[in-house]
Amino acid sequence: MAEALKASREKAIATAVVVLAALAILISLGTWQVERLHWKEGLLAQIEERRKAAPAPLVDVERAVAAGEDVEYRRVSVTGTFDHVRERHFFATFEGRSGFYIYTPLRLESGQVLFVNRGFVPYDMKEAATRQAGQVAGEVTLTGYARDRLAEKPSWLVPDNDVAKNIFYWKDMDAMISSAKLDPASVLPFFVDADETVTNPGGLPRGGVTQFDLPNNHLQYALTWYGLALALVAVVIGMRFRKRTPQEAGKT
Repeated sequence: MAEALKASREKAIATAVVVLAALAILISLGTWQVERLHWKEGLLAQIEERRKAAPAPLVDVERAVAAGEDVEYRRVSVTGTFDHVRERHFFATFEGRSGFYIYTPLRLESGQVLFVNRGFVPYDMKEAATRQAGQVAGEVTLTGYARDRLAEKPSWLVPDNDVAKNIFYWKDMDAMISSAKLDPASVLPFFVDADETVTNPGGLPRGGVTQFDLPNNHLQYALTWYGLALALVAVVIGMRFRKRTPQEAGKT
């Protein structure tokens, strides 16, 4: 009898430890999602604020980058001449259609080069010869959004860039620079997306392709984790009541 009671007590303790550990994990995951929610809401508010700001001179963005500041989505105004021969093609989907974003080096008066995402072209118009009207010549001034370069491929699910065919699946600036045969020292270390005010003859490339609607499902995830924690507590309580003997029930 004593041994059975001891074994039962040890089992109860082990079960309690497992339940408490699981409960701690579920609550921690829920709290982490709440923290992510606050971070995402702050990020979205910052993006909206930058979208509404007046375009800054390119030199201001350069200084911010040099100082190690975050310039993602900052509005900027740039002036230069496109080097269309060296454009790079980034595979993308826009408004339900597959195609490419056209990244073209913009040569600045200072001698520097800036990769500008001029916008979207359909898949069968990847080659510049199919959209000659949009290959604007001479000096241009445009407004857009500064975009950070990527340090590495975002995920192993993303295909490797096919540099030989000039098809990029992720923004590898170093590969873009080398494949376009540009001097790395002359290229500014960020991109600029042309905004919706930029129109090109023939309508292509189509500007204004920057994505601002970042997914924000953290509240849903937090409620899921907290809900699972609550369900676990309910299950444990239910099991406890089911295990009560008639004698125990009569004493209450």
